[in-house]
Amino acid sequence: MKTLARSIAVIVIVVVVLLVVLRITGFPPTVFGAGLWLSGHRVTQPVADWSFTDNYPTVEIQTNTRYLLPHSVRIYCVTYNGQLYLNSIVPKGAPQYPLGRQWNQDVARDPHVRLKIGDNLYDLTLRYVTDPAEHDGAMQNTFKKYPKFRPQAGTTYNVFRATSGN
Repeated sequence: MKTLARSIAVIVIVVVVLLVVLRITGFPPTVFGAGLWLSGHRVTQPVADWSFTDNYPTVEIQTNTRYLLPHSVRIYCVTYNGQLYLNSIVPKGAPQYPLGRQWNQDVARDPHVRLKIGDNLYDLTLRYVTDPAEHDGAMQNTFKKYPKFRPQAGTTYNVFRATSGN
């Protein structure tokens, strides 16, 4: 029984040390596709015009998972009327919002995210866009920014509007 207790204690200590190391290093999403914490310079000023993001092909998003560890991935972003929008393309036949991609599920449960653009971190709140005109405007700009994407029948395009602050 003592051996089992010691083994469990060692495993717990190793996991805690690993999480501390990962928290310090960040473990960005470029490693193994998805990552944990994003690191960079935190920007606290609200952003009035997000058009500078047009120069970035992708950004990184960190969401809050239900198991208390962050989840971060690279995603696409676009601006429309000076506002920032994040896109999630859900292929035909895949579960729809709020299902689908893991980060979509996380946002449906907790809309507070951290976005990394260049070396800067922005704490934002995401709102799922339900207005057809706003959705279509953001998607038109998406198709302009990313010419490889074309509207496809049966494909769902989830669009989220980002606002400053949590």
